Amino acid sequence: MRQTQEAVNQLQGAHPRAHFQLVTIASAGDNHQDVPIDRLGVGVFVRELEVALLHGEIDIAVHSLKDLPTEQTPGLAIAAIARREDPSDALVDRWGLPLERLPAGARLGTGSPRRIAQLRHMRPDLNVVPIRGNVTTRLDKAVGGDYDGVVLALAGLRRLGMEGVISQVFSPKDLVPAPGQGALALETRAAEEEVRLLVAAVQHYETFAATTAEREFLRLLGGGCRAPYGAYGRVEGNSLALTALLGETSGQELLRATVFGSAQEPLAVARTAYDALMSQGAARLIDERKT
Repeated sequence: MRQTQEAVNQLQGAHPRAHFQLVTIASAGDNHQDVPIDRLGVGVFVRELEVALLHGEIDIAVHSLKDLPTEQTPGLAIAAIARREDPSDALVDRWGLPLERLPAGARLGTGSPRRIAQLRHMRPDLNVVPIRGNVTTRLDKAVGGDYDGVVLALAGLRRLGMEGVISQVFSPKDLVPAPGQGALALETRAAEEEVRLLVAAVQHYETFAATTAEREFLRLLGGGCRAPYGAYGRVEGNSLALTALLGETSGQELLRATVFGSAQEPLAVARTAYDALMSQGAARLIDERKT
């Protein structure tokens, strides 16, 4: 709801005389919080919103871009990628300590294979365990009986005004985010040009270029890829830098590459990053997780 309100605020700023009505739709990801995300499949926070969009029940769907599959649903279009919140991950723990100072055996909760792999790589002596629930639920669990802390997206904490509980913000170069993390995608029906043009007014160029490269890297990995992956793009002027990561859930092996190219050619930058990881043996990690 906070994400949707953020998108509406941007739309309202671009179109002061327009009226926007919020419609709440629960997704499979919301309704099955006892099941790990990777078991629910791709698009678990997206499907119900897209069905409502296709049926004309809503005109604009607001998604976390990182939840949106790279393959576009027929009849729909991403009309805009709004200005991105900080894509970093954040640590919240009962001691208020950074990762490097947590006691051995500390129990950190996260439902993300990407975070699990990188946390285990940085601190193999910690106990990284699965967790589900919305931000406030996970924060409550972080200081409960089963966990000593959690790692979650900084963007969610900022949108909820909960930055005060953070013990550490990880640099996205150290703990590589998910493709599209922190960004909002506004989706419309492809045939309705008037709505698409209205929404396009909140398109943010730097965010679009960076996340396009991140998501193209994910697309190149293939829908069957279950190995932990991450991608972080950043635009400076006309230059686009992309850090891509692929690894094992154990954290024992992480492959990483940072490449540079034109911000006007994000697909080419993503291909360069993909090729760089393939040259390091990434195909083996992908194949191992597919079998």
